[in-house]
Amino acid sequence: MRALLVVGALILAWLVAAPGARGQPLLTFDIPAQALDRALDTFGRQSGLAVLVDQALLAGQRSSLLRGRYTAREGLQRLLQGTGLQARHGSGGFTLQPLRLRTTPGRGRSEGPASGSYAVALQHAVERALCAWPSTRPGSYRAAMQVWIDASGQLVQSRLLASTGDFARDAALVERLQAVRLEQAPPTSLAQPLTLLLRPEPMDCPL
Repeated sequence: MRALLVVGALILAWLVAAPGARGQPLLTFDIPAQALDRALDTFGRQSGLAVLVDQALLAGQRSSLLRGRYTAREGLQRLLQGTGLQARHGSGGFTLQPLRLRTTPGRGRSEGPASGSYAVALQHAVERALCAWPSTRPGSYRAAMQVWIDASGQLVQSRLLASTGDFARDAALVERLQAVRLEQAPPTSLAQPLTLLLRPEPMDCPL
């Protein structure tokens, strides 16, 4: 299953794993030049970071070769060379935007960075909710879920796209997600539902 998932008009690359150290460590990348959506898929798996991008921006795009040791920011910049896209870094992930952005009248800025920040906030909120119960702690199972968030930031609906192989865990996942609430409303540019992929990789949950 791909780590890069189409969610409405957006693509959310989300690996539920502990983010890298704040000191921007060097990571090892080996990503050949290829279709940009596949390259971003591989980048998400190799970096463990979230990437949010409008799917329409990827049509017909090809990545540059990325091979060697770079910080996540440097690696993504190299991957995007020649695409006309730029990466905006936030806490735990990136948002991709055209190099020249049209601002929203009366606001003076694009909603792209807000969407990226919201995706990271959602990731952290879901991590906290799932870590709270032993049966839903990430690390030993794989799951793909769709979620809907209302204007108040409450996760009001969720559904599993496939069973984790444990029906009790399936029910617990849906129940835990209903407890997720974010402090801010979702950006109007954020297409719903959002598709979240939990990979069977270890993460640091509080004991």
